[in-house]
Amino acid sequence: MNIGLVSDTHMFRFSKALPRELVRGFREQNVSAILHMGDFTDIGIVEHFEAIAPFDAVAGNNDNDAIVQRFGRKKIVEIGEVRIGMVHGDSFTGKTLRVAQNAFLDERVDAILFGHSHQPYCQLHGKTWIVNPGSPTDKRLQPQFSYCILTIENDTITPQLYYYSDKSPVSP
Repeated sequence: MNIGLVSDTHMFRFSKALPRELVRGFREQNVSAILHMGDFTDIGIVEHFEAIAPFDAVAGNNDNDAIVQRFGRKKIVEIGEVRIGMVHGDSFTGKTLRVAQNAFLDERVDAILFGHSHQPYCQLHGKTWIVNPGSPTDKRLQPQFSYCILTIENDTITPQLYYYSDKSPVSP
């Protein structure tokens, strides 16, 4: 099973539609679901993702109250035998990676997914994958836009980051 991971789309500020490369990648990988780690900023983007696959998310620091109420700021989702912690990772108290890890200190998770920094990150910490898919629309200081595909087989997780340079939107 393949799960599409995104964060920090900041829609519709940076684009009026999802990037063509992101949509193509999710469709080619036949994603079963899409998980968003916050800062989508407009609830209207949900229908764009749902046109590809079922969608779940957590809210980020730039998301409004309606988004926070619908998705919450932190959650654990179970996909098959795997427990996945989701959090945006924003805080005034430390680096985004540390904030994400600390959010699940007392909970058993097989992966921690976070966003906020717009910096792709994919490392195994002990037995827990820690993944930030970066941003598919706002690369900031990164050389390319990015997203991640999380492959789940039984209780095994394999994340893979994907990069692209052209964020041209999908044609209407």
